[in-house]
Amino acid sequence: MRRIIIALLSFGTMHTYAQLPEGLKLSAYGEVYYGYDFNEPQDHNRPDHIVSYGRHNEVNLNLAYLKAAYESKHVRGNIALMTGTYSNANYAAEPGVLKNILEANAGVKLSRKQELWVDAGIMPSHIGLESAVGKDNRTLTRSLMADNSPYFETGVRLSYKSKNEKWYAALLYLNGWQNIQRKPANNTPASGLQLTYTPSDKLTINYSNIVCNNEPDSLRRWRWYHNFYAVYKPAKRWEVAAAYDIGAEQVTKGDNAYGLWYSPALILRYAASKKIAIAARCEYYDDYYGLMIRGATFRQFRTWGNSLGLDYSISKHAMFRIEGKYYSSGLFVFAKYGMPVKNNLVTTAALCVWF
Repeated sequence: MRRIIIALLSFGTMHTYAQLPEGLKLSAYGEVYYGYDFNEPQDHNRPDHIVSYGRHNEVNLNLAYLKAAYESKHVRGNIALMTGTYSNANYAAEPGVLKNILEANAGVKLSRKQELWVDAGIMPSHIGLESAVGKDNRTLTRSLMADNSPYFETGVRLSYKSKNEKWYAALLYLNGWQNIQRKPANNTPASGLQLTYTPSDKLTINYSNIVCNNEPDSLRRWRWYHNFYAVYKPAKRWEVAAAYDIGAEQVTKGDNAYGLWYSPALILRYAASKKIAIAARCEYYDDYYGLMIRGATFRQFRTWGNSLGLDYSISKHAMFRIEGKYYSSGLFVFAKYGMPVKNNLVTTAALCVWF
């Protein structure tokens, strides 16, 4: 009797797995965090320019998603549904259930011999070296340049990867600057480009850009945004990532005058062991014209940011992270108890789990 039961259970397990088509993968991810902002915002919301780990003095969920990914020789697709404070902050302009879509895209291979693909839908952004998914980033919290540039995009992407996998190139036609649904009275398409060169497993160099209008057509102001980054691994345990973003936007429609903002960042990561890693970041964000970030009392936002974090890999599917970050500025760009201040200290801890 025992053998019959075991056989039935084995058959049931095999039958269950047989229902999944070949090439289909299911995954899930979640990150719970606690953050403390020493400027102590009374509404528990960190400044608007922070979209990841944006709540103060409470345990909360930054991002959790369920994802289904399919890939065959000629077709691929992804759909991921999410929730968390990240989606509340970064998708605030999207209506209804669109706030809960992390990815929804499909792609077709255009060549039998070449890695030439066209993908369409809601996709991760081609801008920057930091993503919305915490475990994939070198530091716990995101840089100012990451939180104030697109994490996602909606449109069509034509991409090519060389046979030796050293070159990747993509052209994009997008709905706009990080949006799913077009803004009212805005019918201006956006375009983008990405070029990535990986000469070896120790070095990656990337350039990405986006050209768009983020206003109604009657107030059209062209925005040009450029992203450069390089990742270098000089030794087995060490990794250095450097990035530089610069943006320009017309002051008024048809004007030849542009406002500028820029941000360099440097990240150094050291794997002390298989379970422990240390990461430090230094960044600077200069937005004199207040095009992306407005200070507490003046439009100018000029700030240095330094952070130090520790990662502990609990298992293959879980990681604990903790980080301290200090912002300092020569201007009164922060607020504490309603009063302008020049500094901001934040500590964040997170538990990431995935399968």
